[in-house]
Amino acid sequence: MRIVAHEFRPRDLVGGHVVVDLVNTVTARNADPIDWLDGYARLLEWAELSGQFDRTALRELTRLSEAHPRAASRAFDRTRALREALHSVLSAIVGDHAAPAPALRYLEERWKEAVAHARARESGGSVRLALDIEDSGLDYLNDELALRLLDLLEDLPADRTRVCSGSACGWVFIDRSKGGRRRWCDMATCGNAEKSRRHYQRTKASRPSWR
Repeated sequence: MRIVAHEFRPRDLVGGHVVVDLVNTVTARNADPIDWLDGYARLLEWAELSGQFDRTALRELTRLSEAHPRAASRAFDRTRALREALHSVLSAIVGDHAAPAPALRYLEERWKEAVAHARARESGGSVRLALDIEDSGLDYLNDELALRLLDLLEDLPADRTRVCSGSACGWVFIDRSKGGRRRWCDMATCGNAEKSRRHYQRTKASRPSWR
């Protein structure tokens, strides 16, 4: 898998859930995979763009990662491992076959570690598990993602979880459209690219052989 620095944009967040968007930080999984996360700082950029994490916490993570680059690198390696384990499980669900046991064990272990760092807090009449930097440190994002991914997998609409049909994509997405018939992660990118490719092939095939 090649690592290529990437400036994340809103169009990169089409998975339908933040942990699915994490899986999609690798593109072209069905061709020549490219990892867009080239370090902890890039992970923080992605997290901020997603709008799914506390911005004060993200600023503190920036400070901590700059002060402790080796620890940040280790936490970043755990993010990648979490991402790949989740991809294995989601791919199994989409393909309607058993998820790899090692991947499930890894997700379970990360979830248990996240729960160990969490605290029960009451807010608005309900109680939920909450995390903070003091307990999670540079693994704050890993802990947040681990808690959220188990919630996702428990209620995942398997019949609407798909892999994009784009020729060099392989992104996972949850089809939340009314009709439930999406084939592409995003019609404006992979959908239009595939239409253009097919049009070119039809045009080429219709040309006289003598031209």
